[in-house]
Amino acid sequence: MKRISRRSATSRPALLGTVVLLALTSASVAAADDGPGPFGVTVDAAANRWSARVGALFAADGAGRPAGGHFCTASVAHGPRGDLIVTAAHCLDDPGRDLVFVPGYRDGRAPYGVWRVTRRFLPDGWVRDRDEDSDLAFATVAGRDGDRVEDVVGAYRFTPGVATGATGVTVTGYPGSREVPITCTDKPARHSRTQQRVDCPDFTGGTSGSPWVNGDHEIVGVLGGHEEGGSTAGTSYSVVLGRVAAELYEEAAGSS
Repeated sequence: MKRISRRSATSRPALLGTVVLLALTSASVAAADDGPGPFGVTVDAAANRWSARVGALFAADGAGRPAGGHFCTASVAHGPRGDLIVTAAHCLDDPGRDLVFVPGYRDGRAPYGVWRVTRRFLPDGWVRDRDEDSDLAFATVAGRDGDRVEDVVGAYRFTPGVATGATGVTVTGYPGSREVPITCTDKPARHSRTQQRVDCPDFTGGTSGSPWVNGDHEIVGVLGGHEEGGSTAGTSYSVVLGRVAAELYEEAAGSS
């Protein structure tokens, strides 16, 4: 039976059981670039400079603060103005819902601030008919105290055109049932001409939008696409980042 996508409406008590806290060691970083490492194992993400670039998406109240539980994941993508995040299109397809992005969110805390989503960029294929091959989106966030989000936490490079399976990827995201991010490294495989998949356990509702990051710290996938990310917690999907993704990035990065 299909889950209600990888988007989660509220934050609930932990359902995943105990997940062993494992620091992101040099071995596991190497695994993302086909070196030795624990493939296919999901653990709590260590709090470090890399996981700080991944954050939770929340609905916003009238004062621009998080309201309710986190429902999707996003990450900071490098851009000329330092204000760009990337996620799944199905996470941003309610234009009447004000949103905030909280990078590095843990246990109810926002160590790098709360960033208000200002503009959204969704592919025509998604806006028209929710085409699963278009389940990718960008957004900009407002600056805070003269800083841009990329100034504060850094950014991954968004890199379309990388062949599926050319390298391992590390997927990091926020299940709606947990208050810390989880992470897993494995080698993605081709699902179809337009979709790729990776086998990592426990990526449940809320992990939509999680970045797939290779050993060069490039985003080569975003959790979403087929079945809005997958119908089981053990296999996740992403659209293949090709021409449409590159054009959408250029539009979002070049916006004023």
